[in-house]
Amino acid sequence: MRFLRGATLAFSIGLALLNGVAQADDHVDFLRDVRPILSDTCYTCHGPDAGTRKARLRLDTRDGLFSERDLGAPVVPGSPEDSTLVERILSDDEGNRMPPPKSGKNLTANQRETLARWIAQGAEYRGHWAYQPATKPTIPAAGPWAANPIDAFIADAHERQQLKPAPPADRETLIRRLSLDLTGLPPTPQELSTFRDASDPDAYPQEVERLLQSPRYGERMAQYWLDLVRYADTVGYHGDNHQEIWLYRDWVIDALNANMPFDQFTAEQLAGDLLPNADRRTKVASGYNRLLMTTREGGAQAKEYEAKYAADRVRNVSSVWLGATLGCAQCHDHKFDPYASRDFYGMAAFFADVKETSVGEQQPTQIPSDDQASQVARIDHLKEAVAQQLGTWTPTLARSLDRWEAERTMRGSRWRVLVPLTVDSDQGAIAEFDPYEGWKPHGMTSEIETLRLSLFSELSLLTTLRLVIQPSKGAASVENAELAELSLKVGGMPVGFAHADAPVLRRGGKPDSAIDGDPSTGWSFATVGARSTELILTLQHPIEVSPETQIDVQVRLAKPLNARGTIFRLDSTDDAADIQAERALPEEIERILEVVTSERNETQRAALAAYFRTIAPELAASRAALSALAVEKQRIELAMPTTLVTESMTEPRVVRLLPRGNWLDESGERVAPSPPTFLAGEPPGDHRLSRLDLARWMTDGENPLVARVFVNRIWKLAFGRGLVATADDFGSQGATPSHPELLDWLAIEFRDSGWDMKHLWRLIVTSSTYRQSSIESDELRQLDPDNVWLARQGRVRLDAEVIRDQALAASGLLVPKLGGPSVRPYQPAGYWSYLNFPTREYEADKGAGLYRRGLYTYWCRTFLHPSLLAFDAPTREECTVDRPRSNTPLQALVLLNDPIYVELSRALAERVIREVASDDIPGRIHRAFTLLLSRVPRSEELAVLADLYTRHQADYAGDQAAAEALLNVGERPVPHDLDAIDLAATTSVMRVLLNLHESLMRY
Repeated sequence: MRFLRGATLAFSIGLALLNGVAQADDHVDFLRDVRPILSDTCYTCHGPDAGTRKARLRLDTRDGLFSERDLGAPVVPGSPEDSTLVERILSDDEGNRMPPPKSGKNLTANQRETLARWIAQGAEYRGHWAYQPATKPTIPAAGPWAANPIDAFIADAHERQQLKPAPPADRETLIRRLSLDLTGLPPTPQELSTFRDASDPDAYPQEVERLLQSPRYGERMAQYWLDLVRYADTVGYHGDNHQEIWLYRDWVIDALNANMPFDQFTAEQLAGDLLPNADRRTKVASGYNRLLMTTREGGAQAKEYEAKYAADRVRNVSSVWLGATLGCAQCHDHKFDPYASRDFYGMAAFFADVKETSVGEQQPTQIPSDDQASQVARIDHLKEAVAQQLGTWTPTLARSLDRWEAERTMRGSRWRVLVPLTVDSDQGAIAEFDPYEGWKPHGMTSEIETLRLSLFSELSLLTTLRLVIQPSKGAASVENAELAELSLKVGGMPVGFAHADAPVLRRGGKPDSAIDGDPSTGWSFATVGARSTELILTLQHPIEVSPETQIDVQVRLAKPLNARGTIFRLDSTDDAADIQAERALPEEIERILEVVTSERNETQRAALAAYFRTIAPELAASRAALSALAVEKQRIELAMPTTLVTESMTEPRVVRLLPRGNWLDESGERVAPSPPTFLAGEPPGDHRLSRLDLARWMTDGENPLVARVFVNRIWKLAFGRGLVATADDFGSQGATPSHPELLDWLAIEFRDSGWDMKHLWRLIVTSSTYRQSSIESDELRQLDPDNVWLARQGRVRLDAEVIRDQALAASGLLVPKLGGPSVRPYQPAGYWSYLNFPTREYEADKGAGLYRRGLYTYWCRTFLHPSLLAFDAPTREECTVDRPRSNTPLQALVLLNDPIYVELSRALAERVIREVASDDIPGRIHRAFTLLLSRVPRSEELAVLADLYTRHQADYAGDQAAAEALLNVGERPVPHDLDAIDLAATTSVMRVLLNLHESLMRY
C-alpha cells in the first residue's frame, strides 16, 4: 500500500467492506454516478479554478485523477487499496479526511461505496457528457408499441427498469394536450368532435399538422423564447421606463410560424445587422442584443454599466444557447466547469461593437411595415420622376426666365402682381395698369362703386387676396372705404373665404375686424398708414393655379369712391414668409442678376436656371406635387413603429479582463472576441471575430451543446421535464441525461434536418411516448415519482398566460389578432404608484386590447402584471429557463376576483345560455366542460354544479343588487335580453369551473 502513514481502523474496516463490492455486477457509470459526486463535493477545492485550487490537485480532469503524485495517484484503476482518493474519503482523521469537515460538505456511505466500486471496476473515465461530440447512436430494436425512434429508446429504458408504458390517452385528453402544447389554447368544440369521431387512421397526424400550421403555434412557442431572452417593455433599472421593442416579439412569432431554421433564427438575432442580406426584418431580429436591462439614472457611472451590460449579455447568450453558467467566470475561473475568466470576457468582446447609450435613453429606430415600405418606395419613385421634370431646362422655361427678369426690373420690387386683362365698372370706367401704382381708373365717370377684374396669376398656390384702396397724390383720404360684397371665381368655379381670425397678411398688418360683422366670411380690413384701407381676403382652402388659370374678382363698395382720386391695387400671396423669402433673393442670385445677361458665364447661367426652376410658374404644379409627396411620405414615416435594433460601431469598445470583476480595475489584459477555448480552440489571429462568427460557431456541427440544449427544452415543454432535468445547466453541477442516447439521437436528427423546429415537434408529439395517459398507478408512483423513465405522460401546470388565454378562448372573447403593440388589461389601481422618474399611472385599454393573448400583455419588469405574477410568470430581469410552479391560495383569489376572470366567467355564462336551452342547466354545464376542459362532466360533477346554480339563483333572487354588481364587472356591456338572476347564477358556476385544478393543468 502507498497510503499516507497511519491508516485508521475505520479505513481498514472500509476496505474490508469493499472486498464484497469490487466484483459487484451493478456497473458504476462515471458520468451518471461518479462525476456528480466529485462535482458536488470536490471541485470547489480541486476543480477548474486555479485561484482556489488546493494542493495543486485537480479531480475534474483525466490527468488529475490518474497521474502519480508524491503520495501516489488519487485513482489507481482496479485497486481502491492503492488509490489515495479512497484513503482520504474513508479516513476518520479530521485532518486527513476529504472533504474536510470545515468545508460543510460530506459524503454519504453510499457515495463512498460508489467511488470505491468505480475504482474497483476499472475506473472507466469519460469527459463530461455535454462537452463530448455528439454522434448519432444506433436505434434500439423496438416492438409494435414504438411509433418512431423516440419510442425505441424509451422502450429500451423501460425494459432495463422493468417498467411498462401506460395505455394511450383517450382522444379528448389527447387533443386538449396537443392543442395546449402546440398553440397554448384548448380545442374548439368542433375540433374536439371532429377528432373524437374520426375513423381515419391518419386523423392524429393530420391534427398535428393543422396545429403546427396555425398562427397560434408561433405565439405559443414565442412565449417560452421570450422568457429565455428576457423580453420586456421596460428597461428594468431605476425608473424602469418604457422601451420600444415589441417589433422584436412579433419577429419571433413570425419566424417560428414560418419555421425558420434554428441556425438562421440564431444568426438573425445575434447578428441580423451584419448579415450580407441584412434588411428591415433582420435588423428587428438584432433587437435581441438590446433586450437587457439599462439605466437612465442621473449620476450613474457609464463604465460601471458598460460592465453590467457586458456581463448580462454573456450570461444570457451562454444560458440560452449553451446551457452554460458562464456568468460564474466573471470574477474568477469557473469552479466546476472548464470555463476560464478569459472565456467570459472573450464572449463579452463579441458585443463590444453594439452601439448603445451607457447611461440614458436608448434611441429606437423606425422600422416600416411591408405596406409602409411599399408606399414609401412608390412615393420615392414618383418624387424621382417629378424631380427629373423639375431639373429639366426647356425653351419655355428660358422665355419665362427672361419675362421674370424683365418684370422684376420693371417693378423694382418682388411683389407678386396679378396681370390684368380687363377692368371695368357699372359706369363703364376703364383702368390702366401701372406696375408701380396698381390700377388707375380713368374715363368718363368720376365715381366707382363696383369693380370687376379678370386676370391671370403667376403664382402656383393662392391663399390670400389683398385689395389696397388708397388715394392718389393730392386726393382725399379713403380710409373709410367699406366693402359691401365680394365674390371670387377661379377657373370659373366659385371660391369661399375662410375665417377672418387667421388671414395671411403683408407688411405686418393686423386684422382690425370683420368687414361685414361676420367673422366666418374671411373678410377683414386693416388700416395702412393714415388714409388707406387694406382688405385681407383669406381663402377657405389654398387653391393650386397655373399661368393659364383665369381669376375673376368682383368688388362692390358700400359707397362710391372718386375714380380719379383712388388707386386700387390687388395682390395675392401664398404665404407672407414666402414673400419675404422672394424679396430677399439668395445672395448668389442677386449677384448674378446684377451681371448683364450677355456677360454671364456658364456657371452663372446654370445657377440662375436652377434657382428659377424653384419659382417658375410653369413648374408650379410639379413643385406642388413634390411638396404633396413629401407631406405624404412624412405622414407615413410618422406612423412607422420604432424598435431598438443593433448597429455595429466601427471602433468597438475596449474589453479587458477585469480582476475579480472590478470595473474600476483596468490592469487586466485586453481581450478579443472568442468563444470558450476548451470548446472552440484558439481563435484565429488574423482578424477580429464578429457576432456573426459567434452565431455560426453556435450552430456549427462541431459544437456539442446547442442542439442538445434546444431539443432538451422542447422535450421539457412536451413532457414537463427534460431529458436533462437541469435545463439551465448542462455543466458539471447539472443533472446527467436520463436517456443520453435519445438526447444525442434527437440532437443529431434536429441538426441534420436543417435545424427544423417543427420537425422536432412532429417527432415528439407523434411518438407513443407522448400519447400515453398521464394517469399513474400507485406502484408506478412509488417506482418513478418524477416520471424520469416516462412510463406515463407528465402532468404540467399551465403557464400564467395560457390559463388566461384558455378562459378567453372558452368564453368567446379572445381577440385573435396576431402581433402589434403591447396591451394593458385590467390592473389594480395604484399598483404602479411606486414607479418614479417619472411617476405614472396605469391606464387599462378599452375594447379589443382587454382580450388579447397574455403574450401581448405589457411587461413591466419591476411591477409585472399582478395576475401574471400570481401564476409564476417571470419578471424577465434575467434569462428564465424554468418557471417555478406553485399552487397558492392567492391564485384561487385571482381566478375568483380578478376583473378579467369575473368578466370571462360572465361571458362564458352568456355563451352557454345562448347555445343551450334556457331551462337545461345540466346542458349548460355540459357545454362549459366541453369548451373549457374538452370532456363531458361526470354525474357527480353535474350534481354538485347544478346544486350550486340552484343555491346561487335563490341568493341573487333575494339580492338583485348583488346580481347586478357581479354582472357589471368589466367593460363588456351587460346583455339586456337575458334574465339577470339566471345569468348571475350561471356566472357563479363558471367561476368555479375556471378555478378547478383541472382547468389549470395539462394532462
